[in-house]
Amino acid sequence: MRGWARGGEMARMANENGAAEETQCPEPQGPGRGAARWGPQHAGARELATLYSPGKRCQEWISVLFCFSLMAFNLIHLLANFHLGHSWYIPLGIVAGILTADFASGLVHWGADTWGSVDLPIFGKAFIRPFREHHIDPTAITRHDFIETNGDNCMLTIVPLANMAFNFIILSPAEIYHIYPWYCYLYALAIFVTLTNQIHKWSHTYFGLPRWVVFLQDCHIILPRKHHRIHHVSPHETYFCITTGWLNYPLEKLGFWRNLEDLIQGVTGEKPRADDLKWAQKVN
Repeated sequence: MRGWARGGEMARMANENGAAEETQCPEPQGPGRGAARWGPQHAGARELATLYSPGKRCQEWISVLFCFSLMAFNLIHLLANFHLGHSWYIPLGIVAGILTADFASGLVHWGADTWGSVDLPIFGKAFIRPFREHHIDPTAITRHDFIETNGDNCMLTIVPLANMAFNFIILSPAEIYHIYPWYCYLYALAIFVTLTNQIHKWSHTYFGLPRWVVFLQDCHIILPRKHHRIHHVSPHETYFCITTGWLNYPLEKLGFWRNLEDLIQGVTGEKPRADDLKWAQKVN
């Protein structure tokens, strides 16, 4: 039976290890995983890296261009429609957007880590593959450029950002005034969802980060490096939220992910992280 005590034990293990360990690869050992973190030379990591296709790259480029164009358009209209009467609602909307993004990052991260397979048609190679690669080569993300790092998250926000932009065009100023706090929430949510994988990348980067990024990490405004190390204690079954990490402790305390896994396993018979373990055990 998995207990809450494991979370504290993993936190201690993660914090006792130095930053150099992250770049030199040995992974703290845990139940259900008897191997080390092999990095880019691991057989599974090499195979997964080859599955990154030109079509996938094209999708990422298109997603980034559309997402940031819509962000700029919506920001201009948010600034143009600002009223002092919204002053109290804006910070509340921003905080709510950040919390929602953090939970959403955990839900997607947990789902992709725990279930599914790289062998699934289209979806597996395009979206499950990076999660499998990340656990056997955690620093691969630090070698990804901006497009590969952020393309998928940009794709997720295109539809809500496009809907917001369309409404700014067709709605009257009075109508926009009434929905303005909601749009502040949606915009903050979209920004932090878009930046989640960039923040995740920074949590694996121990050298050369801008000072302002380190400051935000140290203040736990975005995901701190030591905090994220807890997730990388195998078998990678906790601390899934990777935008700010604010919700990791309360969700773990509640046994949220563990209870979901038990429910799904009881209904489907599928074992959590079976595909993840399969790739970790590849030797050729």
